[in-house]
Amino acid sequence: MSELSGLFAPEVVAVVGATEREGSVGRAVFENLLADFDGEVLPVNPNVDRVFDRPCYDSVAETGADLAVVVVPAETAVEVVENAGETGIRNVVVITAGFGETGSEGTAREKRLVEAAETYDLNLVGPNSLGVISTPVGLNATFGPTNARPGGISFMSQSGAFVTAVLDWAEDRQVGFNDIVSLGNKAVLDETDFVESWGDDADTDVVLGYLESIEDGVSFVRTAREVTRGTPVVVVKSGRTQAGASAAASHTGAIAGSERAYEAGLRKAGVIRADSVSELFDFGAMLSGQPVPDDGGVAVVTNAGGPGVMATDAVGDSGAELAELTDDSREALAAVLPDSADPYNPVDVIGDAPVERFEDALEVVLADPNVGSAVVIACPSAVLSFEALGETLASMAETREQPLSACLMGGTSTAAAAAALGEVGVPTYFDPARAVRGLAALYEYRAIRDRRYEEPATFDVDREAAREILGRVETTPDNNLGIESMDLLEAYGIPTPDGEVVDSPAAAREVAERLDGDIVMKIVSPDILHKTDVGGVEVGVATADVEDVFESLVTRARTYQPDARVLGVQVQETVDLEAGVETIVGTNRDPQFGPLVLFGLGGVFVEVLEDTTVRVAPVSEPEATGMLDDIDAAPLLRGARGREPVDEDAVVETIQRLSQLVTDFPAIVELDVNPLVATPDGVAAIDLRLTVDPERLPHNP
Repeated sequence: MSELSGLFAPEVVAVVGATEREGSVGRAVFENLLADFDGEVLPVNPNVDRVFDRPCYDSVAETGADLAVVVVPAETAVEVVENAGETGIRNVVVITAGFGETGSEGTAREKRLVEAAETYDLNLVGPNSLGVISTPVGLNATFGPTNARPGGISFMSQSGAFVTAVLDWAEDRQVGFNDIVSLGNKAVLDETDFVESWGDDADTDVVLGYLESIEDGVSFVRTAREVTRGTPVVVVKSGRTQAGASAAASHTGAIAGSERAYEAGLRKAGVIRADSVSELFDFGAMLSGQPVPDDGGVAVVTNAGGPGVMATDAVGDSGAELAELTDDSREALAAVLPDSADPYNPVDVIGDAPVERFEDALEVVLADPNVGSAVVIACPSAVLSFEALGETLASMAETREQPLSACLMGGTSTAAAAAALGEVGVPTYFDPARAVRGLAALYEYRAIRDRRYEEPATFDVDREAAREILGRVETTPDNNLGIESMDLLEAYGIPTPDGEVVDSPAAAREVAERLDGDIVMKIVSPDILHKTDVGGVEVGVATADVEDVFESLVTRARTYQPDARVLGVQVQETVDLEAGVETIVGTNRDPQFGPLVLFGLGGVFVEVLEDTTVRVAPVSEPEATGMLDDIDAAPLLRGARGREPVDEDAVVETIQRLSQLVTDFPAIVELDVNPLVATPDGVAAIDLRLTVDPERLPHNP
């Protein structure tokens, strides 16, 4: 049993604040528990003798309960929780509001709840929670108007109102649940705790969640990544915002933003992201009721051409593949279908098809080795009985290994068929696209379940040199470092062009004379982010002109921004940009998920095209390789239009080395390498900008 078993399967539940008063939360919770709970329900209320003919206890300490449900006012609730902990009760649901969501006084009360939970090792849900439900033991410790029917879905929600709406909706559609938790303020137990608990629960087929935030992204990723190897997790995340991007100083920070962090975090965790409530439960119904396909694409069997085309489009949009039927299958279909029917996928059995023709076509399709799943689309006709079709499909679903999805495009006439299919876990839809997306969730989960996990590589680097370079930020007024700190990249094995930062024309000439060919010169100023905009970069400078160009660059910088700090000029060997692709690699530290690593098309177009992808650090080799696949500009890396392919291995290694750098040094808040020029011969980091938190810098003893 999991450590939360006492929360979901108690033997004795005490309701603190139970009452018979009409319209009260205490009455609703008590009545809901009395209705179905297998165990004992005890009322706690020192102001009355009995509640619904059950003797009342003056204190929760007298009950010996496994679970205490607290519905008294906030001021009293804290004392009740402390009393419960003192007397050995380990599971508490605080339904009462008036805590962290209400202001400073409520925040102080919530802090006391947390302290009590830590002191007495409490499993505490809430406060400000609707409550919890567990159908295996008939536990409905909520004040909602509807109970859940049994099923394989365990569901958590950060909104109590959302739970009540879902329960009402689910009852009408025969959707069943194992456990339900209204998370409330998540003062103690949060989404990570329940994902871990349900991952160990044999009665939970799929975990669904409505979340507005994830409190500890690092812990959530670590936990969910293990759980999703055996139990699918699907989340709809609200509160999408770019607010985090507006305050970011770097390209990476501006592009990443909080929403990109959640995308990257959920991806690393192996969590399927639903875009809407309907998708959340479409995916949940499919994942809880249907087998995961072993191999093969999607087959469509339909009696209507238009919906069949819609389903075909949806397959392409979903990322799944349309199955290509074998010659034998097409011959078999031709033998059982009218001459006017289409034996190709999508298989159109045409409008006059009775149930038997659907069955014959589906038998052929499911026997095809290229078919991993099938969606059946049926529109009303005079010769088709939806009820008979539902019974036939239900029977086939029980004897076949491939998952099925049914699109019954009708109204009340489809009710009996939907009920029959629901009994065997086959979801039904009106919209062909939804029927396909449900199947696509199975394919997505298969990829998550089977994907290769590797520990991030650990490279031989010079951490001491990196620590010294980062320490220079302590002498800057704004915590920013620039190309004067290129040695940081070299310390972590990231190639940079030969060159130096100099502070005089003569020094510039000296450096140029030891470099081959023409020179690139750049103004070095932490206050000037876009050097090209101010004429702060000169390319193809001859050695004889280096001193004059030095003076010119400094003059332009001071004219453009008189108060800018000018640290000198970088004199650097030329990298042939025409022979390579300008990319960007960078990092941004997210408050929930920690350091993010960004890769994409770089140079001057990075903010315009925003062709980038993000991962949560540390980044492994397969993850870094996947980043190259993600961007729209991937063909440029692989030699589009006759160009020679770049050294992808060098790019992948650079992403990993940068990931190690920001993992090793939490003081790095943001970092851009833009451009990182990728060529057939390797990579070269041309420019660098980073922000460092001096308070998080490591120091020598």
